[in-house]
Amino acid sequence: MTAGFNFLEQPELPAPRVSEAQAEDLLATHYGLSARAESLGSQQDKNFLAHGVDGAVLGVLKIANPAFTVVELEAQDAAAEVIAAAEPDLRVAVPVRNGAGERGTTVSGLLDRPAHFRLLPYLDGGTLVDAGYLSPRVVSGMGALAGRVSRALRDFAHPGLDRALQWDLRYGADVVSTLATHVADEPLRERLTRAAADAGARIAELADQLPCQAVHLDLTDANVVASPGMGHPDGIIDFGDLSDTWAVSELAVTLSSVLGHPGTSPTSIIPGVTAFHAIRPLTPAEADALWPLLVLRTAVLITSGAQQAVLDPDNDYVTDQSGAERRMFEEATSVPIEVMTGVIRDALGLAEPPRPLTGAPLIAGLDTAAVAVVDLSTTSDSFDGAFVPGGWLPLRVEDEFARAAVRDGAALAVTRFGQPRLTRAPALSQSSPAVVPTGIALWAADDATITAPWPGEVEQVPGGLVLRTADVEVSVAGVAVTATGAVAVGAALATATGGHWFAVAAKPAAAPPAPAFTTTELAPGWLALAHDPAPLLGLAAAEPAPTRELLARRDESFAAVQEHYYADPPQIERGWRNYLMSTRGRVYLDMVNNVAVLGHAHPRIADAASRQLRRLNTNSRFNYEAVVEYSERVAATLPDSLDTVFLVNSGSEASDLAIRLATAATGRRDVVAMREAYHGWTYGTDAVSTSTADNPNALTTRPDWVHTVESPNSFRGKYRGADIGAYAVDAVRQIQELVADGRPPAGFICESVYGNAGGMTLPDGYLADVYAAVRAAGGLAIADEVQVGFGRLGHWFWGFHQQGVVPDIVSVAKSTGNGYPLGAVITSRAVADAFAAEGYFFSSTGGSPLSCAIGLTVLDVLADEDLQGNALRVGGHLKERLVALGDRHPIIGTVHGTGLYLGVEMVRDRDTLAPAPEETAAICDRMLDLGVVIQPTGDHQNILKTKPPLCIDLAGADFYVDTLDRVLTEGW
Repeated sequence: MTAGFNFLEQPELPAPRVSEAQAEDLLATHYGLSARAESLGSQQDKNFLAHGVDGAVLGVLKIANPAFTVVELEAQDAAAEVIAAAEPDLRVAVPVRNGAGERGTTVSGLLDRPAHFRLLPYLDGGTLVDAGYLSPRVVSGMGALAGRVSRALRDFAHPGLDRALQWDLRYGADVVSTLATHVADEPLRERLTRAAADAGARIAELADQLPCQAVHLDLTDANVVASPGMGHPDGIIDFGDLSDTWAVSELAVTLSSVLGHPGTSPTSIIPGVTAFHAIRPLTPAEADALWPLLVLRTAVLITSGAQQAVLDPDNDYVTDQSGAERRMFEEATSVPIEVMTGVIRDALGLAEPPRPLTGAPLIAGLDTAAVAVVDLSTTSDSFDGAFVPGGWLPLRVEDEFARAAVRDGAALAVTRFGQPRLTRAPALSQSSPAVVPTGIALWAADDATITAPWPGEVEQVPGGLVLRTADVEVSVAGVAVTATGAVAVGAALATATGGHWFAVAAKPAAAPPAPAFTTTELAPGWLALAHDPAPLLGLAAAEPAPTRELLARRDESFAAVQEHYYADPPQIERGWRNYLMSTRGRVYLDMVNNVAVLGHAHPRIADAASRQLRRLNTNSRFNYEAVVEYSERVAATLPDSLDTVFLVNSGSEASDLAIRLATAATGRRDVVAMREAYHGWTYGTDAVSTSTADNPNALTTRPDWVHTVESPNSFRGKYRGADIGAYAVDAVRQIQELVADGRPPAGFICESVYGNAGGMTLPDGYLADVYAAVRAAGGLAIADEVQVGFGRLGHWFWGFHQQGVVPDIVSVAKSTGNGYPLGAVITSRAVADAFAAEGYFFSSTGGSPLSCAIGLTVLDVLADEDLQGNALRVGGHLKERLVALGDRHPIIGTVHGTGLYLGVEMVRDRDTLAPAPEETAAICDRMLDLGVVIQPTGDHQNILKTKPPLCIDLAGADFYVDTLDRVLTEGW
């Protein structure tokens, strides 16, 4: 018996029926508040939002279900005070005292028995229940919040904790059994009772090892408040379910609510698990109980909701929650409990070492020295040259690897257990692919006899057999079975045909049957339930993946200022066309890599580099043909006046040299640059880079020889619409003022298309006016084409063509070498000769035979594969779809750019144009989870810089837009 409420004795709890007018009277009488009451949702209590005369929220009036005693309510108030004192930076809804100075108030006559109510403070920011997708950061915050509450309540004791609620998972299986009759859907009802019974049985085996304490028991998305904006979960409301029960229930209840949100999967809870564990460590028994408790919680929610809908049919809150609760249950039961337990143990560092597997040889007469291990991972050299232009990796490319091994003398080719396999990774998928094998695949040169490693029972199954013992099951697929029934060790079981693949998997007898391939996220769970069959071939078992994170090693040796994309980036070790591939077998659509203009791992680039390295690689002061041919070819793409080429290593060096050419040719030192621009990292290019996104102090730390003009931002700048021409007028005036001050500029440098600001096109006529002014002052016009040149704009090969001008100096890189360090500066012979007064110039690798061979191949491929035309076609389609996306999602303020240099600008308000940098960063993180690499740019870091390799096709463009649409719909 319990001293407080006992659901098992009183299973019907209709919510109190109190009107808004009655609630307003309670607020006036007991709190002296003149307020308007707005009814809120609740399953078993009655809640009202109290608004003041000015509309401000004064608090939440909570009228408890009369079944709950005063002592239980006092325990809840005391617990809130304990947490508030222990965790002062958490916001806790501690009740406001009434006119009599008391936390709680009791009145008669309102209900059929005394009514207990309290006024709780309103916490700004809102709950997470309607937040859409919950990011790993938010889930981690929820787990940390639950951990802090659990820690604060560890020693809290109160008579009001002695109660038996339907939400207390100690009684969960009984609750489901009692209430399941209210679920009208018979198949669902059967699934609920079966899942609850299974989970309950597993929990019962661990119950004696689970510590108990005071538990809030309802820190769900509906009762966790996040700070305003995109804040962190830091507020706690509604202590109505406070009980003394299993401590781990706190986490199970919290994370069950995560699964009700769109875009989540069972493994979405892991950030919350690890965050909780870091604050309040879980024992191994608690880790094993966590997922069964979560499954049980979801079943309780559905059956309780079904009952409450019958008891209180007018309660919209109950019916509104049913969809999310059904989703929780479906996700919770989509993976075997053993698998998710393995995933949780792995995440907490509690995973047990791999199970050794020993037995007689699986293949009769096999010479282990003649076994070749086939590496199908991202880092495998086997894939070099295996890519086919215009298509994805052949699904059977592993056949060629196996045949090659056999040709080299191997009797058997074997794949690796648990190694992500690149060849099975779909390129365009918003879900993590199943690429991790739970067994091994084998390819025999000749027919091979499969023999029994142990005595056991053989069952023939479609395509193969299963050998069962009391402890282990071995499955062999793709063979001709020759024996069934009881067999002795060493007995011949089947024949594998030479020149074909067959597969072997092994697992403990009690483990659920595993899929042949699993996702990386679930792999720790499935592999924990599997044996590596390799030792049955006389081979060593697969080594576990290294535990030391690559990022930690990077931080120890690589200067941290050399930042990396994403806080938790995938390890990318291979690329192909417009895709990047991680060591975990995930393939990502690359939407940011304007460096690899032709695409990643282009075979013609690889062949050209290999061929040239076998011949010669030195510096440009030697006499060889490639440097001449490349210079001629680059100059031929430009107006006739630009006929002299310098070759360098990078875009930074190219634009730095361009500035030096201007100062040498004019004998001046002052340079005019555009704000919000980035030109490079050298002393000179950093000086003229004014993007505060790259350097927060950019505008205040410029040397005195740099003068900046206003960014001609037609979307959010000082001049817009019909006034856009004023940017050029102001820039011309500033140049004229410099001349009047006796400091005529050596040159004016800007990107021909405003690349760093998201691919924004300059106002029509802007460069013509500014170039004319700088030339009238005796200076030179420098076009930085590092990001936008070489056909990326589709309509134009060079960005300055869009403006109808011809610069005096052009700098270019990135695209020139398709990722190899090669850049160029092209100018007139007169300007180049003037620079000779400063001495000779050369670049060790910029004009090397290797650089030039690669540069020539880039030009050839651009033409042969019509990549400028592809930029026009695919870029036009992509922009059209992105603009249409803006019609449905107001966060899209505009879409900048042309061709395959686009920028999707995110705003919080289309009228004020308030930028949305935090949202943009979160969107990029969610896009990565769904298989798209995209990054923010611009001074406000609120523009998705969309500049993929020029080989991207319509399918890739559509995948990008569809994924972005999903993120903007579901949340980030």
